[in-house]
Amino acid sequence: MTALQADWNPAQVRLWLERRIKAARSDQDVADRYGRDREDEYDKAAAEEWVCDQFRRSDAVEDQARLADAIKALVAKDDFYRPGVRSEQRFEREVKTYLRKLAKMVKTNTGFGKTLRYQ
Repeated sequence: MTALQADWNPAQVRLWLERRIKAARSDQDVADRYGRDREDEYDKAAAEEWVCDQFRRSDAVEDQARLADAIKALVAKDDFYRPGVRSEQRFEREVKTYLRKLAKMVKTNTGFGKTLRYQ
């Protein structure tokens, strides 16, 4: 037997995005304190924040199919910019990775209930 997929809940998705942005900012602060040793973690957290911020106030969150299309459109872009990242290439790679993760979550409508700091 398969479980029925839950209905799309835009409020839950927005809450999840907000919490992920806060967690990513905190991760960036921690990585910043450790300097060069944690540049990878800084760029990864910056990518997570950037992706979540792109959809936080977007109307696409209201509909599962529209959000999936918006993510696909963003994946199709070639370059992503955010000031302050340590490595542009690493940042772009992490953005694409996080977009794929988010696309999978949207497609299956799973994971948005996990609003704790660590996932």
